[in-house]
Amino acid sequence: MPELPEITALAADLGERLGGSPVERLDITSFAALKTFDPPVSALAGQSVGAVDHHGKFLDIEIGELHLVLHLARAGWIRWRYEAPQASARPGGRPGKGPLAARLVLDGGSGIDITEAGTKKSLAIYLVRDPAEVPGIARLGPDPLSDDFTPERFEEILRAAGRSQIKGVLRNQSILAGIGNAYSDEILHVARMSPFKPAAMSSEEAARLYDAMRSTLRDAIARAEGLHASELKKEKKSGLRVHGRTGEECPVCGDIVRQVIYSDSTFQYCPTCQTGGKPLADRVLSRLLK
Repeated sequence: MPELPEITALAADLGERLGGSPVERLDITSFAALKTFDPPVSALAGQSVGAVDHHGKFLDIEIGELHLVLHLARAGWIRWRYEAPQASARPGGRPGKGPLAARLVLDGGSGIDITEAGTKKSLAIYLVRDPAEVPGIARLGPDPLSDDFTPERFEEILRAAGRSQIKGVLRNQSILAGIGNAYSDEILHVARMSPFKPAAMSSEEAARLYDAMRSTLRDAIARAEGLHASELKKEKKSGLRVHGRTGEECPVCGDIVRQVIYSDSTFQYCPTCQTGGKPLADRVLSRLLK
């Protein structure tokens, strides 16, 4: 799933490609992906693309006075298309089959294809007059890289989370916007903290985690700056230190990166750097190893 660094770079790339272009139409192939009905997608015809922004993990494409908001979920992505699409993407096929979920066609035929791999379809498309109408955006917590997000505010958030595991707190979009499974692993590794550590921690620990969070996200954004959408997944994977690297050596201490498997996700960590050398129990009901 694209997180704050990739969404930031994706918004910048799309802004350069789409900005100022008139829209011919928006074709919806996966009708389950479209979560709104008013205004209709036909209202985009003839309108021009303005700014492309993001809110947490949500992409926001301004078209005329409307906003095309995309949440790419776990397996969604955007592909730039230079040429006009064929009359039918899948001749004889049924809507909703295949990876194509929607297609934004600009005047002249170029545009973007919004795709989702796999059989579990979670990608969401909204056409709204105000981004705040999207429930997921309305619930978002603060941007961890905003200028007004201070160490003191972060410590207040952690204190309010109490005994909740810090891994879950970092990933909770209602608490902090834009951090997902991958970068929460990376942040905790940099901070040298167990994923199961309670969120309420000392001021010194909170400051260390704050610095790790901001530096990790900023470094990832810097690496992704200027890359096209097609290059972002590869860059993200190459820049990760522990996430997705089970069985490999930790780049800091040389220990073997371990993982914990949950019902629908996994996370990775380094025992030496983060848990005092103790492996975490690899089951859903894992307890904090103090």
